[in-house]
Amino acid sequence: MTASDPVVPGQLRDLVWHPVGGVRLAAGAAGIRYQGRDDLLVMELAPGSRCAAVFTRNAFCAAPVRVAKTHLGQAMPRYLLINAGNANAGTGRRGLADAESSCAALAALGDCAAEEVLPFSTGVIGEHLPVDRIAAALPELLGRLDASAWPAAARAIMTTDRVPKLISRTFQIDGRTASITGIAKGAGMICPNMATMLAFIATDAAVAPGVLEACLGSAVTRSFNAITVDGDTSTNDACVLVATGACGNPEIRDGASPEYGVLQSAVDAVCVELATAIVRDAEGATKLVTVQIEGAADVDEARAVAYTIAHSPLVKTALFASDPNWGRILAAVGRAGVRDLDIDRIRIHLGEVLIVDDGGRAPDYTEEAGAAVMAEPEILIRVSLGRGPAEARVLTCDLSYDYVRINAEYRS
Repeated sequence: MTASDPVVPGQLRDLVWHPVGGVRLAAGAAGIRYQGRDDLLVMELAPGSRCAAVFTRNAFCAAPVRVAKTHLGQAMPRYLLINAGNANAGTGRRGLADAESSCAALAALGDCAAEEVLPFSTGVIGEHLPVDRIAAALPELLGRLDASAWPAAARAIMTTDRVPKLISRTFQIDGRTASITGIAKGAGMICPNMATMLAFIATDAAVAPGVLEACLGSAVTRSFNAITVDGDTSTNDACVLVATGACGNPEIRDGASPEYGVLQSAVDAVCVELATAIVRDAEGATKLVTVQIEGAADVDEARAVAYTIAHSPLVKTALFASDPNWGRILAAVGRAGVRDLDIDRIRIHLGEVLIVDDGGRAPDYTEEAGAAVMAEPEILIRVSLGRGPAEARVLTCDLSYDYVRINAEYRS
């Protein structure tokens, strides 16, 4: 695989990104909640495009999630319709009707069935979707669909995000150059339980539907399902992967083929970069933190320890303060629910600095060495459990004053 330089979030204007054959986009201002900015996005997919998606497992999943899952089971989509500022969640039967009405409005203009439209929403929970504003904005958006509108699309789906998130690559498959480009939004209410937040990724490679689903599931496990900001799983999470086939390669049908391996690597790379960009942009965050667990008996055990550390408010506030309070990390490991944990076998590192060994403070550890690591903008917390070969990695961030302020003022 060959890849372009990734587009750095927040610096979209001058960096290279790649249009995806068979995908056109348009963003516009519908006045859903925000004034003076785009908050509505239409993505048009060429006929014959394949689509796979994963959705939140929150029991109070939003109306657009329910409608999108139903529609995806009935037809391959021609359009994706995304709005920011209103989640259309906790809105009961009216919310479902509003989501369906939005799809119908776009389908009527786009000359397709309503089932060929997938709706997505993000924003405030519990408020009814202003369908009339969305419907009124659609004709203008459809009139200026453009394959080059990815940067505008990345901005239109933002809520509390500080920067847009756009990643783009190329890769070689069957002697052809294929493109893959993705956008995502998310900065708070971020904790994986399928995918996380909203993410829309498209490639012009030709991929069979079942293979596309497997590819997305694998990529999500390694990326969006391995991050957390605040431990809260949204009602609206969704991740969509589209394959238009415009590249002209023979359709990838075999999940064990070399071509599939190339595709999987490209999708993994885009998902990981988007997921990392979300954590970097987390509400109020000042540090990107990797929690690496090694020597676990199995992956579930490793993930349990990683998330216990990553979710700990005490650990996260120590990270914000650049305070090497290693006792907080030790306590999180101890309460992670690992059966028969032998604390004498645990080793904990901050970066390359060994802080815990043989059940207590490492003999050579100094507060100055720990503080130097904690002052860095990117921090590695590495824990070896000494129980087996399994490992897991989770990305998280610190917890600052601004996280409280942003969420306290969210609806004001």
